[in-house]
Amino acid sequence: MKIWQLQTVGTDIPLVENEIEIPKIARHELLIKTHSISINPVDLKTRKGGGVFKAIEGQEPKILGWDIAGEVVKVGSEVKHFQIGDSVFGMVNFPGHGKVYAEYVAAPAEHLARKPSNITYEEAAASTLAALTALQTLSRFVKEGQKVLVHAAAGGVGHFAIQIAKILGAQVSGTASDRNKTFLADLGLEEFIDYKKQNLLDLGKQFDFILDPIGGETQSQSIDIAKPGGQIISISQKPTEALLETAEEAGVNIEFQLVQSSGKDMNTIANWLEEKKLIPHISKVYPIDQINAAHEELALGHTRGKIILNF
Repeated sequence: MKIWQLQTVGTDIPLVENEIEIPKIARHELLIKTHSISINPVDLKTRKGGGVFKAIEGQEPKILGWDIAGEVVKVGSEVKHFQIGDSVFGMVNFPGHGKVYAEYVAAPAEHLARKPSNITYEEAAASTLAALTALQTLSRFVKEGQKVLVHAAAGGVGHFAIQIAKILGAQVSGTASDRNKTFLADLGLEEFIDYKKQNLLDLGKQFDFILDPIGGETQSQSIDIAKPGGQIISISQKPTEALLETAEEAGVNIEFQLVQSSGKDMNTIANWLEEKKLIPHISKVYPIDQINAAHEELALGHTRGKIILNF
């Protein structure tokens, strides 16, 4: 089968197409014929030696990617809830070696859900790591009626977080550039904040929960606009000791959270997709042989929603 592998750390070094044997599956796994995958900022970070690179260091071949939608072609002996021919999707083995930049993927059955029949493989692949991140962060803390702020609201995680916050009954604000104002309003955003024109610090301490996919200055500014007792979750970088002290002095809790593979959570997402409560936005679809171009597009940092690759 064909794979697209990382040979040397560095985003300026192309991922290389190669041929290896189709993987054998363990008793708890499924073999999936890949239809679509999506890419995420962690793919780029890992490619540069950051992200979750330590989890795959020393393993060969290094095959990046975690988000997959495809068809089950083989079922492990201990798997009871899937069968050959099922269409499935999920985030595989994160944070570990996902190996989804490949024509066939061996994946733990417990990381997957059935694809709803009313969505495409592209839409399913889009609704994996980013949707899981939004679900796993918001469901821990957000309660009905609370005020939620989502930074980078038009991005992969952000556009799912807007919708999930609404499902949870929150009042939702979001930061983005002006070109995304209408897009976000259509997702249910109640307060649009143009980060290029508005000073975040002018917002005052009004938010019960803040989701930060950006880090850096955005992390520190979020402390100043969270209510006393408020919660900030960063998904891009761990807060420094100095920042933790600043947050404690302000009566705000800030922490880093890393998404985890979960078939249970994927089933929640599948139900919302089927009911049209959750709608993924796909900005661009590439053929898999243009994976390096797709990475370059994502690295520009202006992607609305998700980038998909088809096999």
